[in-house]
This record gives sequence, structure tokens and C-alpha cells, in this order.
Amino acid sequence: MNVRLSIGDFSRMTHLSVKALRHYHQVGLLVPVEIDPVSGYRFYEPEQVPTAQVIRRFRDLGMPLDQIAEVLDAPDVRARNQILAAHLRRMQDQLAVTQATVASLRSLLERPPAPITVEHRSVARVRAITVAGQVAFADLDGWLAAAFGELDSALAAAAVKPAGPQAALYPAELFQFGAAEVVAFRPVAAEIQAAGPASMRDVPPAELAVAVHHGPLADIDQTYGALGSYVAAREIGVDGPIREHYLVTAADTSDESRHVTEVCWPVFQTGSRSLTADDR
Repeated sequence: MNVRLSIGDFSRMTHLSVKALRHYHQVGLLVPVEIDPVSGYRFYEPEQVPTAQVIRRFRDLGMPLDQIAEVLDAPDVRARNQILAAHLRRMQDQLAVTQATVASLRSLLERPPAPITVEHRSVARVRAITVAGQVAFADLDGWLAAAFGELDSALAAAAVKPAGPQAALYPAELFQFGAAEVVAFRPVAAEIQAAGPASMRDVPPAELAVAVHHGPLADIDQTYGALGSYVAAREIGVDGPIREHYLVTAADTSDESRHVTEVCWPVFQTGSRSLTADDR
């Protein structure tokens, strides 16, 4: 005798809401064994309970429905474990980001910001190998990693050494509207016949107020805040992209506390002096 379970009973047995069960049916993840043609009522069988319980646990782990479907449809244990391992790596990455954010917030709340030193610097036009793209702020980290990978490949293929650190130009629209054309670049002393997304261009000259950020990029907004306050207080800001120079990166050390980034704000007043943000 085939036992049929109403959606309400099945919900109680699996701790999945009726709304969730209806959605899983719509997307083909957990299909009822029978649907009454007149009433439209869904019916399940007891053998589906373990599958539903597995789905609920995967959802508790934040796994997207399409990946759960891949796990359930995996042809063998090896394929299933590969999907699970990839998801666990993503969870570990997310956990690391959460831990870094918590540490940053605790530091922000418990310790007053340290005064920063600001250097006024005039930089000349520089020839560079570049990758440019329209980037959303939320996708910036991944895009930069890919862009610098392209630049490294272009330099290696041309057997040309860079003449400066990894760097990027960030227009005001990126911060104001959440998306803009970002330019990642490496200065070079020789022309490169680059292929793919990389190309040669001139990075324009600029007058800059420069502050050095020590530590992970998750905290770089604190350096931006201090440097922007310094520039605003002196009314020396001008239009133009902000530059970041990546002096010590993950390629040099996995310890993010040792990473070093220059934040360069465009200004009209320059000199060879270095000041703290408290100087007047």
C-alpha cells in the first residue's frame, strides 16, 4: 500500500515550511509524488523525508538551491563530495571575511583613530600596461585580482619587468553610484604588444595628497576618511580619480596585517613636505 502524506504532514515531519515545499516543487528540487488534479493538493511519500531533511540541512549551511540540486543529482560519491568541498571553501572564505569585519568594527569602536601622515606628491605622466573595465563596487576585489593576473601574464609573456607597483585608478562615480570604469595598471619602461584585455596607455600626471594604509583593505575606509578630512579641511581637493598603490600585497605575504597600500587623493597644492592630519 502506497502511503501518501499531505503537504501539512510532510512539513511537520521535515521541519520545512509549506511555503518552502511549494517553492522547491516549483524549481524542481523536491517534487511531490502526486498532485490531485481537482484540488491541486500536493502529496508526498515517506521515502522523500530523508531527501527533505538533507535539503533543510544544506539550506541551513547557506547552500544555493541549484547547488543542492547538483548534490542530489550527483552521479557518484566523488562528484557529490567535490560540490560539497567547493561550498565548504566558500563558507570558510565568508567566515574569514566576517571575522575580519568583526575585528575591524571592534577596533573602530574601542580605539580612537591614529593620526595619519600625509605626504604631498607630484607625479609625472607614466606609461603603463593596463586593464580597464566597468566594475560594480561589490565586485571590485574579484575584478582587481583578475585584472592584476592579466597584467602579470602580459608582463611575463613580454619578458618585461614592471617599473612600479600594482596600482589602480578609481573615479568618483565608483563611490557615488556604485559602479564606474576602473583602471588597474603597472608602470613599464618598455612598450608591450599586449593581447586580450591588457593594453598600453598613459596614466596622466597628478598632484596628490598621499597617506599610507597598513593592514587589510577591509579597513582602508578609515584611511580614506582621515585623508579626505585632511583634504577637505584645507580645501585643496580637485576632480580626478583616487589612486591606490599596492606596495605589499598577498603576493608578498599572506599576513594581511603586513599589507601596505598608498591612498592618493588628487589636490592642487603640493610640495615635498609630510604632515600629520592634525597639522594646521
